[in-house]
Amino acid sequence: MNYPSTAPEIGTPEAAGYIDWRTSQSLIPYPEAISEMEARVAAIIEGREPELVWLLEHPPLYTAGTSANQADLLWPDRFPVYEARRGGEFTYHGPGQRVAYAMLDLNRRGRDVRAYVNRLEEWIIRTLAEFNVTGERREGRVGVWVTRPDKPPLPDGSPAEDKIAAIGVKIRRWVSFHGIAINVEPDLGHFGGIVPCGIQGYGVTSLVDLGLPVTMEDLDVALMRNFKSVFG
Repeated sequence: MNYPSTAPEIGTPEAAGYIDWRTSQSLIPYPEAISEMEARVAAIIEGREPELVWLLEHPPLYTAGTSANQADLLWPDRFPVYEARRGGEFTYHGPGQRVAYAMLDLNRRGRDVRAYVNRLEEWIIRTLAEFNVTGERREGRVGVWVTRPDKPPLPDGSPAEDKIAAIGVKIRRWVSFHGIAINVEPDLGHFGGIVPCGIQGYGVTSLVDLGLPVTMEDLDVALMRNFKSVFG
């Protein structure tokens, strides 16, 4: 990993490859996270701050992306619902789920949103592989999925699949924010208040649900290690 402990001065050669990593130990309210991201993205655009990856957990809540269908909010009074102003539909966030907000400068990483989402998926897939979990992409289904041979097959006979990680991004002047969410040990029953990402017929899982006693700290180490291999 070998990330510097303090940020180098913006504009120096050392700053070009520097990523600021922040890990929050307490649950971060969603409006606070949005405000922090907005401020950091503005600072990155203006060249005042380096890129940032922020690892955190939220209290239980639902977020609605720009494509959210209100019919997919099955239990509107269960938890607070926030307009996320990111791509995607309804998503659950809560304790036991590692959220990684990535504020990255795509001006130097490539102005290609599809390629960026692909790299976020690859980041998740490589991270999960460290715990012997095979995460996979699915055409037309954003996020990362795992097959569940231990569950009954789907009505068409294909293997059951569960979603283990979600992705939602927003781009402003080619600086990204929002990011990914990987289920470590959330209350999976809380996903029942929505149709996650508007996709019906599939379940949701977590590392612990798969029988893997992975801690948040274990996942954070793997996320940092694999970020560098995917994003440089």
